[in-house]
Parts: sequence; structure tokens; C-alpha cells
Amino acid sequence: MSRIEKLLELLKTAETDSFLQHALALEYIKTGDDERARVLFNSLLSREPGYVGSYYHLAKLLERAKEYDAAIDIYKKGLQEAQKANDRHSYNELQMALEEIEE
Repeated sequence: MSRIEKLLELLKTAETDSFLQHALALEYIKTGDDERARVLFNSLLSREPGYVGSYYHLAKLLERAKEYDAAIDIYKKGLQEAQKANDRHSYNELQMALEEIEE
């Protein structure tokens, strides 16, 4: 059973588990299925905007798709949430990524 299959199985009984959704989205990215990953990240963040780690990965996905304005918006939302959570590590990571894309 692949990681994706395992995560999908786990999500059958915990379909709104943010950790599992985030992990599944990352697995989809590894296989090149950015669209499924995007749907999962968007679903997760609309339900739980404080799940800070997903902003970085969603924005990077948008950058790869050359959707730079959307990526910038996601980085900025992530910065706001990281600041609310007092998560300095995530804030700094998002800030650096935002500065790179805005250059």
C-alpha cells in the first residue's frame, strides 16, 4: 500500500484531520499531482486558517504554476497567521520566500 493509499484510508475516518490532509497534499506534490494538492491545501486552510505550514507549500505550488500574484497573496496570509500564532520560524520562512518572489 502506497503512502497516498494509507493516508486516504486514514482520512475515511478522520476526513477533516488537518495533519493527514497536509501530509496527503505533500504526497500528491511528490507525485506531480499539484491540482489535488492545491484542492487539499485550500480546503484545509479554509477550515483551519491557523495551520501555518500549509501556506508555504501552497504558495510554492502556485509559484511552480507561474501564478505569482496568487502565491504572493498566500504568503501574505501565511505571514498574518504565523504572526497571530507567534510562530517566528514559519514567519521567517514565509517572509524569505515572499521576498524572493517579489524581487
